Amino acid sequence: MTVRVVLADDQPLVRSGLRVIMADHPDLEVVGEAATGAQAVQLVGEVSPDVVVMDIRMPGMDGIEATRQITAGLTATRVLVLTTFDEDDHVYGALRAGASGFVVKDMALDDILAAVRVVAAGDALIAPGVTRRLIADFVGRPGAVPEHSPRPVEGITEREREVLTLVGRGRSNTEIAEDLFITVATAKTHVSRLFGKLGARDRVQLVITAYEMGLVTPPR
Repeated sequence: MTVRVVLADDQPLVRSGLRVIMADHPDLEVVGEAATGAQAVQLVGEVSPDVVVMDIRMPGMDGIEATRQITAGLTATRVLVLTTFDEDDHVYGALRAGASGFVVKDMALDDILAAVRVVAAGDALIAPGVTRRLIADFVGRPGAVPEHSPRPVEGITEREREVLTLVGRGRSNTEIAEDLFITVATAKTHVSRLFGKLGARDRVQLVITAYEMGLVTPPR
């Protein structure tokens, strides 16, 4: 399957570099480029890409608002945020807005391409070690997770509750299968059902839901 990608970054050299690299990979196709968040939102409506590689800092509508508008629409498009992890505090806003994953601009290009594929598949977290740290930091921030009583988990089975808890702890499908003594295929099935029942776009959103439901406690 070919992953159709829109590149959204106000720096032409960044877009050009990613486009050239992706051209060497037949499973990746750049179907559009945007220099602003507004252009990215418009492109998604026109070409329906699988993934938008989204810079946060852009003139006019930034990447956070663009992400919010894209994920709120009737589209299966996922957003992969392109950021500078150690400097860009706005990455947490993008997570809340519905971003499916994060890559750092100085990462190896092969890792960025792998992240695009993973986000398109929607079945794994990006760079587990980094993402777990990012999410743990995110949910530990004031106001990131509601302070009121956790909302009840409705409409899911006890086994699905166990799976959601493990997803919230950053466990992969293979790790979930090992923890619960089930097959990897069964773990994937439970995760897929959780997507549908909880209205989550991907695993990152399931992690946030697990925290909001009180199944996982933010680190103190």
